[in-house]
Amino acid sequence: MQHAERVLVLDYGSQYNLLITRRIRECGVYSELVDPARSWEEISRERPTAVVLSGGPNSVYDQGAPGLPTGLMESGLPVLGICYGMQLMARELGGHVVPGTVREYGPARFVVEQDSPLFAGLSREERCWMSHGDRVDRLPEGFVPLASSEHALAAIGHPERRWYGLQFHPEVSHTPHGKAILKNFLQLAGCRFEWDAGHFVHDTVEEIRQKTEGQHVACALSGGVDSSVAAALVHQAIGERLHCLFVDNGLLRQGEAEQVMEILGGRGLNIRMIPAQDRFLRALDGVSDPEAKRKRIGEAFIRVFEEELDHRPDIHFLVQGTLYPDVVESGGARSATIKTHHNVGGLPERMRLKLLEPLRELFKDEVRLVGRELGLPDRVLMRQPFPGPGLAVRCPGVVRAERLEALKGADRVVREEIEKAGAHEGLWQYFAVLLPVQSVGVMGDQRTYSEVVSVRAVTSLDAMTADVARLDWDLLARISTRIVNEVRGVNRVLYDITPKPPGTIEWE
Repeated sequence: MQHAERVLVLDYGSQYNLLITRRIRECGVYSELVDPARSWEEISRERPTAVVLSGGPNSVYDQGAPGLPTGLMESGLPVLGICYGMQLMARELGGHVVPGTVREYGPARFVVEQDSPLFAGLSREERCWMSHGDRVDRLPEGFVPLASSEHALAAIGHPERRWYGLQFHPEVSHTPHGKAILKNFLQLAGCRFEWDAGHFVHDTVEEIRQKTEGQHVACALSGGVDSSVAAALVHQAIGERLHCLFVDNGLLRQGEAEQVMEILGGRGLNIRMIPAQDRFLRALDGVSDPEAKRKRIGEAFIRVFEEELDHRPDIHFLVQGTLYPDVVESGGARSATIKTHHNVGGLPERMRLKLLEPLRELFKDEVRLVGRELGLPDRVLMRQPFPGPGLAVRCPGVVRAERLEALKGADRVVREEIEKAGAHEGLWQYFAVLLPVQSVGVMGDQRTYSEVVSVRAVTSLDAMTADVARLDWDLLARISTRIVNEVRGVNRVLYDITPKPPGTIEWE
């Protein structure tokens, strides 16, 4: 999609890279990750307003370490280098980078040594987050030191060229005024800060109209936030040419299919429910590998849609609620594949339908803003996220009908108790996981050997990082008692206290 202005973040592999694009968007400028291995001719077609060089795991002097795209230095564009990006900028412009005598990892402080618009509105001494083992020990011609930490240069700049470098990470929350520094750079780059939900809706609606060219479109509607907003967006663009198909795959939470039809059926959308529980269970029969599950589910979804639409040759597009984190976690740009999302890497290579993914550029909170712009109620927009592959990824091991029923019962208890206690306010997700583990217990004076449930509850802003929710102990005890008493085949309940990273929110 073409935006009036965009900032491209060259992805050198840092775990924080997606946060850079988030923070820039929060400032009102569209931003996305780009693979620096692409040619500058190809990258420049995006017509960027500015470029950010991200951090990464390499040392710039390593053999085969990624470099700058040929042509960037001659482009005249403003550039901000972060961590590895600053070292790369310094080295390729004639400076020198060496291993640091002291590595800096974690909280640190830097002192501003020279007035610069990059640090406008900040104090002379600021807290920040460092994550580096190398340091710049000689600056390229024309660059000046702007700030330093105890052990290294913390910021450098070439004001005339509008090239700046930060050794610390402004994108993480541990750098309290990092977003202000990014906004200062965007101002130096001449950005107008005009990107918001209203602009996105206007531009996307027009793009959908042009792309579909009067053809009919099917939508894979799950009832979750992402697919609901995607459907509303496409409906605004093409109206009655949108046909929503809701597949009941048997992997939904208790009562969810009926709830979806009730909520969205009254929104003017043309929705048809397709019962396909047996088909999906057959596709998952004997499969325990998480990636294989996702691929089987993705393929089953597509085949159901294609069969349902065989008699509709006028339908050529399939709408999906794919989000930006889905793309990146599935191996976008230079990032490692964390898990294949069934609607990205899980799709079969051969498809009759062309994909239409209007939310592919957005984060979850941006999707909710777009939904509000489209008039969707909070009852839809504030539902907790639910994975596309459904309960299959909350059921590690082989998925069987009886295990799914136990998981649905446990999940119902978790949701009921947390919501009854009012503890759901501020939570990103809360759910149950049925583990592929059995444990010894005693119930009714008899020995049991039954399955184990883990309760998961987290707080997050965007699902890229998450913290464990500190639920009340009495609440957890009630959840445990109810699950063991009400869910047949379960005799033990655990609470997952792992943040993301190192874990992911879902177990698979």
